[in-house]
Amino acid sequence: MTVIEGIARRQPVRESAARTYARSLPVVPVRARGLTIEGADGRRYLDCLSGAGTLPLGHNHPVVLEAVRKVLDSGAPLHVLGVATPVEDAFVAELIRTLPPGLARHARVEFCGPAARDAVDAALRLVREASGRPGILAFTGAHHGAADAVGSASGAGTVRLPYPQDYRCPFGVGGPQGAELAARWTQSLLDDPLSGLPRPAGMIVEAVQGEGGVLPAPDAWLRRMRRITAERSLPLIADEIHTGVGRTGAFWAVQHSGVTPDVMVLSDAIGGSLPLSAVVYRDDLATARSGERAPGPRGNQLAMAAGAATLSYVRRNRLPERAADLGTRMLSRLRALADAFPCVGEVRGRGLMIGVELVRGDGVGAGALGDVAVSGGGVTSEDAAQAPGGGVTSEDAAPVPGSRPVPRPAAPELAAAVQGECLRRGLIVGLGGRHASVVRLLPPLTITDEQASAVLDRLADAVQAAALRTPSEEAP
Repeated sequence: MTVIEGIARRQPVRESAARTYARSLPVVPVRARGLTIEGADGRRYLDCLSGAGTLPLGHNHPVVLEAVRKVLDSGAPLHVLGVATPVEDAFVAELIRTLPPGLARHARVEFCGPAARDAVDAALRLVREASGRPGILAFTGAHHGAADAVGSASGAGTVRLPYPQDYRCPFGVGGPQGAELAARWTQSLLDDPLSGLPRPAGMIVEAVQGEGGVLPAPDAWLRRMRRITAERSLPLIADEIHTGVGRTGAFWAVQHSGVTPDVMVLSDAIGGSLPLSAVVYRDDLATARSGERAPGPRGNQLAMAAGAATLSYVRRNRLPERAADLGTRMLSRLRALADAFPCVGEVRGRGLMIGVELVRGDGVGAGALGDVAVSGGGVTSEDAAQAPGGGVTSEDAAPVPGSRPVPRPAAPELAAAVQGECLRRGLIVGLGGRHASVVRLLPPLTITDEQASAVLDRLADAVQAAALRTPSEEAP
């Protein structure tokens, strides 16, 4: 038995069954740099999972390593419980520098336990204590934290509202008309005295749903949610766990719409690859929490040092703008997959947060792989002109009358097959969305044009291979 085989066999024996990535991605990494991971077997992979978005600069970026070494060499404590340190002070200063101005001027920062769910729990507790009410408004498809903290922590009174989307619009229309219906549903529920909904403590929303299937919210709809909550004095919580630190083409995803939330939930990328979570909130919400101690270990100095270095690097090097440009070009190329393969239901995303939804149907259409120009001469700026907004919905677009075609059923088996074919070609991707049928691309913000072209080539090849060998299952 080789060392690699021994490690792979011991993990399922020693560890719990909660090893989703290990089952679908049987890689034993030993070295990594930037986009590239090297396995113990010597194979090299392009990592477009990026620790589920926790690696905005990729693996072992020099600025992150330098920041961590500086703390280690200084003799400073590696962990403190809420005590002020130079490392924490530098992190908070850099974080506030990046926030939407309307929130930065009145911001308080609360460090939580290291997990994303810890920050979600803290944000919900904040608005509940400030309002004296238990209920929370959330949205279908939302997945706040490593587990659904909204569902598990809320108890009675949490209401799921329709989240706008095109391909699987709950109202069957999609586009601006579907977003308008979703907004009217929300407003009616809050204002109708017979709706059965007690006045809630606040609303939590993702500007782009990540685990929900890479679903960008229309900017106009998000502004509508801000207006609805502000007019009713309800705090708006923006969940930036998956979308923050430049991922979507803005430093924070809410900035696309110009919305200033009352609370922001932060995790994943803010630690620069190390576990860290925090809540940023408007200072007038702090009165109900004066002197209260947040639960959990929350003073990881290495994570704060790595996080401060990452935030600064992303800001100074204008990586959000780079993500917006490259993401739009990648989306344009990927949409050719939907034309070539009927099993591709929709390609969507924003910035470098991209999803390809796989559906049941005939594997290969009229186009062959050679007709899918996913790289051609590289990912060029001309592609942007062909991309319908890169996930951005125009506020001025006229509603399209009538319903949209019924979407095909999700194809989780096909999505898993595509993930496996990607791995065989040296590409690591994630799965998410309804029934885990969406292939997710979350490359580091430092990915080059040449690397992006290699990613798209391998993904297109994997889709064709999986579509040809996976039996078609037509909907009844």
